[in-house]
Amino acid sequence: MLLADFGTSYSKILDTDKKDGPRIIPTKELPSSFMADLATGHNAGRRSRRSINELTALARGGYALIKRPDFVLLDCGSRDIKFVRFHDGKVADMGWNAECGASMGFTIELLSTYYNLNYAAISPPTTGFSVTCGVLGMSHIFDAIIAGASEAEAVAGFVRGIALNAYRFAHEPEEIYLSGGLCANPLFVACLPCTVHTLGRFVLLSGLQATLSQASA
Repeated sequence: MLLADFGTSYSKILDTDKKDGPRIIPTKELPSSFMADLATGHNAGRRSRRSINELTALARGGYALIKRPDFVLLDCGSRDIKFVRFHDGKVADMGWNAECGASMGFTIELLSTYYNLNYAAISPPTTGFSVTCGVLGMSHIFDAIIAGASEAEAVAGFVRGIALNAYRFAHEPEEIYLSGGLCANPLFVACLPCTVHTLGRFVLLSGLQATLSQASA
């Protein structure tokens, strides 16, 4: 069975009949004929025989992986941010923000390419910009560079602002589980002002697998 998390920039694909694990494919490179059996994410309704909501997939995948009754899971993708909070083993709160989190993952990746930056080599700044949108927040970078900051310093301030915005959106927990592509960005992770556990990019696929298990139980 083909499972898919159709992200805006990258799609995560898992063939449950094979043992080679999930794959990450740029969404633009997916064949137009590709059709999943069960999917979530951008275009899931159009490119799968059955689809489920992303928050549902995130909650099910997070609970299956974390195995704790109480936790906050924040998903930072290319296009938006989502979170779920569990209490006593049940979903107590959730949120989805495609406006204040607009394109933040995509913008952070774009900036590293444009300025040729290695986020692993940049120390987290003590202060950052007030950023509520990944696209509109780029003006802070240009202003800082004009004022004399280095490109790395300016982008670091932007990333810290993005991280703090995402943290506040999740209601500022003392401990957070992080999923999505920004798990692989050490600067972003270091800018979150709490204990962070990274889960990687396949949590929503785990949610699809949990959905299959529930259906067969």
